[in-house]
Amino acid sequence: MSVITITKNNFQQEVLSSEKPVLLDFWASWCGPCRMVSPTVDEIAAERSDIKVGKINVDDEPELAAQFRIASIPTLIVIRDGKIVNQAVGVRPKAMINAMI
Repeated sequence: MSVITITKNNFQQEVLSSEKPVLLDFWASWCGPCRMVSPTVDEIAAERSDIKVGKINVDDEPELAAQFRIASIPTLIVIRDGKIVNQAVGVRPKAMINAMI
């Protein structure tokens, strides 16, 4: 699957109502570590059909960033059945991100 841009308008449908686990990448265009982890997140999205992958730009979606209490980026959050089941801050290797899911 491809990466979905998550906004406050599609959050309920794409994340909370998802039947698949959702990997969320909270990022910003000015964030160097975010640019390092982004290609890895894209690879995971392309390789795994058993999950949904979404990216949330914290500058464009401050309400979502506040809702998840994002203090540092990149932050990766895994949501299953509408609940946070895993969370990590900072750049992670692909194997560690896959292990979170």
